[in-house]
Amino acid sequence: MFSDMFSEFLLSRRGRYTCTSSVFGIFTLQMKHDRSIGPKAVRPLGSGGRPGQAAGIVHHMADRVLRTIIDGLAFGEGPRWHDGRLFVSDMHGGQVLAIDETGASAVVAPVANQPSGLGWLPDGRMLVVSMTDRRVLRMEADGSLVEHADLSGLAPWHCNDMTVDGRGNAYVGNFGWDLIDRTTPHRQTNVILVRADGSFSEVADGLDFPNGMVVTPDGDALVVGESGAGCLTAFRIAADGSLSDRRLWATLPTGSAPDGICLDAAGAIWSACPRTGIVWRIADGGEILDQVHLPEGEKAYACMLGGADRRTLFICASSSHMPDECRAKRNARVVAVEVDIAGAGWP
Repeated sequence: MFSDMFSEFLLSRRGRYTCTSSVFGIFTLQMKHDRSIGPKAVRPLGSGGRPGQAAGIVHHMADRVLRTIIDGLAFGEGPRWHDGRLFVSDMHGGQVLAIDETGASAVVAPVANQPSGLGWLPDGRMLVVSMTDRRVLRMEADGSLVEHADLSGLAPWHCNDMTVDGRGNAYVGNFGWDLIDRTTPHRQTNVILVRADGSFSEVADGLDFPNGMVVTPDGDALVVGESGAGCLTAFRIAADGSLSDRRLWATLPTGSAPDGICLDAAGAIWSACPRTGIVWRIADGGEILDQVHLPEGEKAYACMLGGADRRTLFICASSSHMPDECRAKRNARVVAVEVDIAGAGWP
């Protein structure tokens, strides 16, 4: 999750930090790089319009259809493709849902303290972040949720997104500070490794709101989105799951900051950016390869490559992130668009 208030905070401070249900309506998303064609378009970078459009090149892509998979959510987050279904945390609705590509949905688990990041252990048991009590929960074979790890002693504020790799190692980020009500001072924070047996330790620190994360298909690298620094940061993963060799992977365009991210088979990362309403496709080094715009008034909070061939980009969209407003309006949705390069790695 990434708040608009925090995006304004980011813009005011940027430069001070260095980054070391059922199917609903369908509309056409035109994606052309040679002219601006409205809010549902991929525009040339630097052509004006929403914040975050900087100079650069966007590769030409054919016209596509952006379709609604499910709506009526309070606030969708942490989308994951698993066993032929899309799993989504309805954060402000207090439940985890599983949705097929027709939009048929089922409640998988209620989570009272705001569900967020999702993943699976090698034996198939689901893990879910319980945000406000800073725990990782595990679903047992009977459908019950039990505590997998209590991170309240290491995470200084709410836990948030999580990626679980093929060995069952879960990497969990947290806000670091109270970015909504500002009851605590801004501070950098850590990434916590939760092992398959539930033991845990800090594996990186000095990160500015570590948010979405991906692990490469070989299991050797983790890339984490630093929402507070507007960049993607990479680490080498050791055999024991620890992290080293921190480096800048990419800086996002001015006015943008990463929220949920996913990796494709070409090594590029799709990054949802709430303030701009854009999902960027970014190469290592920062080149913008592609971009998907949501309609005006909607913000992109998370994304996932899934579907039978992993070439469907699912996007969690909402007009707001504020809990009371989200629960009152329930206008968040998951939309999908077909892309050329399949997903890879974890999540």
